[in-house]
Amino acid sequence: MLEKGIKLSIDKHVDSPKSARSMGSGDLEVLATPALVAALENAAMLCVAPALAEADTTVGGHIDLKHLRPTAVGQDFKVEAELTEVDGKKLVFSLKASDGKGEIGNGSHVRFIVNRERFMSKL
Repeated sequence: MLEKGIKLSIDKHVDSPKSARSMGSGDLEVLATPALVAALENAAMLCVAPALAEADTTVGGHIDLKHLRPTAVGQDFKVEAELTEVDGKKLVFSLKASDGKGEIGNGSHVRFIVNRERFMSKL
């Protein structure tokens, strides 16, 4: 059963494929905002995955993120997701990211619980 307060943190590393230059979101060798978004979404998904039925998963519906400062290629960073609201199949998460110098981003994320088979049958 899903209850608010569930948390997950994951340690990450900024390698070249996660750079703004490689991802095309900029031309510097720093953590790309799209890579930060993906890491935070992944943390939210993994945060609740153990509590879901095997046939279910979650899909992203909305993300609101502030990318506050750069993290260089070669540095480590941490992403954190906390489930703050459960409204039926709608899940709301608080997101945070930090590196060795402090906070690099924060925001919120909405995910929805879906049945894998039914979701994929709509394609």
